[in-house]
Amino acid sequence: MTSNSKSTAFISCRGTHGVQVFDGSLFQPVEGFKHESSKTCRLAVWSIDGKYLAWANGVMVNVVETSTWSLLAQFEKPKTSGLQFSPKGNFLMTWEPYQVTKDIPVNTPNLNIWNLKTKQSVKSYVQKNHSKWEPSWSKDEKLLARNLNLELQVYEVDKMDSINQRSESTMKIADFSMSPLCSSYFFLCYIQGTKGQPSFAKLFKYPNLNASGLVASKSFFQGDRVDMKWNKPGNCVLLMTSTDVDSTGASYYGKQTLHFLDVKGTSAMVQLSKDGPIYSVEWNPKGNEFCVIYGFMPAKATLFDVKCEPKFDFGTGPRNSGFFNPLGNMLLLGGFGNLQGKIEIWDLQSLKLITPMDAPDTTYLQWSPDGQHFMTSTTAPRLRVSNGFKIWHYSGGLLFEHNIEPPNELWEAMWQPVPDSDLKEFKISNKKVVGIKPSQPQVSKELYRPPGARGTSAILKFLEEREPPSNPKAAKPIGVVSNKVKPNVRHERKMKKAAAAEKATELPTENPPDVEITVNSSVQLVLTGDEAVDKKLRELKKKLDQIALLKAQQSAGKKLELNQMDKIKKENDFLKEFMELSLKKK
Repeated sequence: MTSNSKSTAFISCRGTHGVQVFDGSLFQPVEGFKHESSKTCRLAVWSIDGKYLAWANGVMVNVVETSTWSLLAQFEKPKTSGLQFSPKGNFLMTWEPYQVTKDIPVNTPNLNIWNLKTKQSVKSYVQKNHSKWEPSWSKDEKLLARNLNLELQVYEVDKMDSINQRSESTMKIADFSMSPLCSSYFFLCYIQGTKGQPSFAKLFKYPNLNASGLVASKSFFQGDRVDMKWNKPGNCVLLMTSTDVDSTGASYYGKQTLHFLDVKGTSAMVQLSKDGPIYSVEWNPKGNEFCVIYGFMPAKATLFDVKCEPKFDFGTGPRNSGFFNPLGNMLLLGGFGNLQGKIEIWDLQSLKLITPMDAPDTTYLQWSPDGQHFMTSTTAPRLRVSNGFKIWHYSGGLLFEHNIEPPNELWEAMWQPVPDSDLKEFKISNKKVVGIKPSQPQVSKELYRPPGARGTSAILKFLEEREPPSNPKAAKPIGVVSNKVKPNVRHERKMKKAAAAEKATELPTENPPDVEITVNSSVQLVLTGDEAVDKKLRELKKKLDQIALLKAQQSAGKKLELNQMDKIKKENDFLKEFMELSLKKK
């Protein structure tokens, strides 16, 4: 194995065995790290620059320096259920569930911010909800912000005793996100609309969290919740709005829309070319493009520029996740969860597929800091069998796997982050790095069939259809005159008629490739001998067969019309009438 086929970062593992650290180049446990053997380690986190590793073992919160693996700090917080480092690693946040008991009075702070140099708490307050408990930091650690009772509160880190700025009382801020840009600070605030009124996303330039500091605004009606993602430079942000229920009934996942805002005041809606849910939205670390995976399965993946124009379409396939490597020169598309673990790795410079591969039973995927390797892990409680992690080269070679023997479980495996200054450019090669064979058996590669389509001689045609990759930029611009000779329409009609006549004389093949197979219902047609009753039975049988086909299409993600949905609802009535008529004798 060559030196460039290995990664140099560490890997932390947490599970029933405790906390363990592996060397990413030797694929061996790190000798300097004292193995944490507690079986109740709830959390383990790396600092953003990778200098520190912290974990909570149910008794203490421990922090070690990764250069020497020596203990830096300990905090006696046995019920810690949340850990987070500040951007520069100078502070550590711990969160415990809020509770009131005989020994713990009302309004006892459960969130603490610790200075890792002095080992003292510099700020503590009550944070009842575990969801989004973490305070937001500016990248330079000069500002800290939190949302309290629908109010945005901003502190200066060196003056945490008092609030420096707060939002206007008339704005009920349900959520917010701070830009990582340091030259100026920006806050994107989500204001949820009341019944019949639109919701708003408003971008403010700090310190003016009011109308005078408003940079951009976007209104929308459908938004029970939002997700906000800034690009790495911090000058653009994507806002995905989601509703829990799609009122049209087209999607089980609700409905999502994607909006774009930037610090110059631009706002736009990202136009997606396929109906269905949005599964993944990710920025390239370079900050100049983003990838969206969307649409009913097989899902579409499209690369957009910061003008929200499509740069490249990766076609459709069984995928629901996208991952840029840290250098931004490769993109991994994968299908996990209820999908089989198909992976595609693309070269973003040439826009060519490097390799397709399989990583079944993957519950978590993460690129290595060197940008040439990635890790797939199978963890509990999502899956309680075949737990462990694997290290892959981007060319598709499996370099290492670590299996957890039952009854032990793996809960988490993470790469150690590294500073951006340590990232090294490399040339992407099409030569595959030879690896090892996986110890686990490969899953069946047979294409999934919905229950209603099983037992037929072919699957539904729409499941087989895949759109190939395409480059929208290569399309002919509107208004450009083509030098192509105008086709002879009359000649083309003659050629089509001749081809149709020739095809009609051909013998039918045993399995014609374009014939759609009908999915039949499970009911059996038994005639009674009564002409009127038998006619009605045939009609009901036909309707039940149609419903079976519609249900198979719906299982595969096809969007049904409202009248088709109504027909499915009548299945039980049709079935009851069919059974009653079948019992009649002439």
